[in-house]
Amino acid sequence: MDVVEVVPTPEQYAYTFGGVAPLRRVSPGTALRVWSDDAFGGALRSTADLCSEKVDLRFVNPQTGPFWVEGAEPGDTLALHFVAMEPARDFGASAAIPFFGGLTSTDRTATLQDPLPDTTWIYELDRAAGTVTFAARHTDLQIALPLEPMLGTVGVAPPGGEVRSSLVPERFGGNMDSPQMRPGTTCFLPVFVEGALFSVGDGHYRQGEGEACGTAVEGAMTSTFVVELVKAGAAAAPAWPRLEDDTHWMTVGSSRPLEDAWRIGQVELVRWFGELYGLHPMDAYQLLSQTVEVPIANVVDANYSAVVKVRKGLLPPATAFGGLHDDLRRRAAGLL
Repeated sequence: MDVVEVVPTPEQYAYTFGGVAPLRRVSPGTALRVWSDDAFGGALRSTADLCSEKVDLRFVNPQTGPFWVEGAEPGDTLALHFVAMEPARDFGASAAIPFFGGLTSTDRTATLQDPLPDTTWIYELDRAAGTVTFAARHTDLQIALPLEPMLGTVGVAPPGGEVRSSLVPERFGGNMDSPQMRPGTTCFLPVFVEGALFSVGDGHYRQGEGEACGTAVEGAMTSTFVVELVKAGAAAAPAWPRLEDDTHWMTVGSSRPLEDAWRIGQVELVRWFGELYGLHPMDAYQLLSQTVEVPIANVVDANYSAVVKVRKGLLPPATAFGGLHDDLRRRAAGLL
């Protein structure tokens, strides 16, 4: 399988889902290897670099794309199978940004509280060891943490001509910030506009569930993935993003408050289990009540995101979208 390399210039970055002309056209079955900048656009390179001085919050989460998928039409399903994610720099950056994050006052959680200190942490990457090192700012503690690359943003253009910031997660995907978006995962997204117009970015060298301070170990990333398309006649498109890997069925809901994101993910998995196993919604509701895991993806973005997942090993064998995940795994094996 040939691989198409895409390295955008800063002038080609997209900062929205929707409203951006396609960077490139690709055909279903194409393997892409794309470079994406970190959430800060490379502005934070030392602990002396502060977001208030270096980062324009209108231009964060630069996206590589959008990509026009030949033949994609509303009602279809876009499938992106992630093969590899390789750090493109030898360091990652994280920051506590004033009035942003899960444990501080924000514009929506307003209190008479001063902002937490504008602080930057730099994580040095050890490629041989496969680690990034946390170095405390106020003590001498250092901890080497396992490198676990993921993409914070994966999404298509929204419906109805909407243009949404690359900080927003919604039914089109977007800034879901889920550690489940990693190599070995297939992401299924509904297509809302002709060409799908998908983009990716916001590489994380690792991230805890919830992304509590609002930023992960943010880093430039080289991501390899295979693009595929499921036509509407072959299978119904999901209402919200669905993920599949070798061990789990997963759905992602994004909303505020957090319990509504949880509800969206639960309802979407009830629907998916109706398709996979022919279950009545009430039976699926009961089964999921006893089997789901719900890692919180983020509680810091414009919407919050929750992943609802069930281990395949608890259930009878089933295939989604004609067994596309397994097929993509086989096809992608030669790219590693």
